[in-house]
Amino acid sequence: MTGQADLLLGYVMDQAIKLQDATHKDIYPIRFADYGVNMVSSGIIVQKDYLKAHPDVVKRFLRAATRSLEEAAKNPDAAVDAMLKANPKSGVKETALVGMKNTASLYHGPDNPKDRPLRVGATNMDETLALLVEYGGLEKASAGKASDYYTNDFLP
Repeated sequence: MTGQADLLLGYVMDQAIKLQDATHKDIYPIRFADYGVNMVSSGIIVQKDYLKAHPDVVKRFLRAATRSLEEAAKNPDAAVDAMLKANPKSGVKETALVGMKNTASLYHGPDNPKDRPLRVGATNMDETLALLVEYGGLEKASAGKASDYYTNDFLP
């Protein structure tokens, strides 16, 4: 914000627009994916015991979440308006709209570009785990066990 750094890490749909709002300077996000690094990042986490005891609740929640993401992608203006109505201090409409559109572009992974939001492709998860083993400190025994970390079974 003070102009003392040329580069920083952050989410393209969040920090970049907040910096632009705060500094009134152009911000140029560089996506790791543009250079072949397509890691799974954010997600919805559920405790395994809860999942076993309440699969219907998880399915209903994920159905609603999927639908809300699809509707927000179809009408980003309405999504941003709803966000600002719920929390007026959450951003500036123009840049929040940029963030919403950038977020919607991340709903689909490199090996499942036509799937509905929240689905993770097996190849993408395997590659993510391999990168985390090589560079992120994840134990080598974890590589190749993507099913230990995710499932699409409860998605609509």
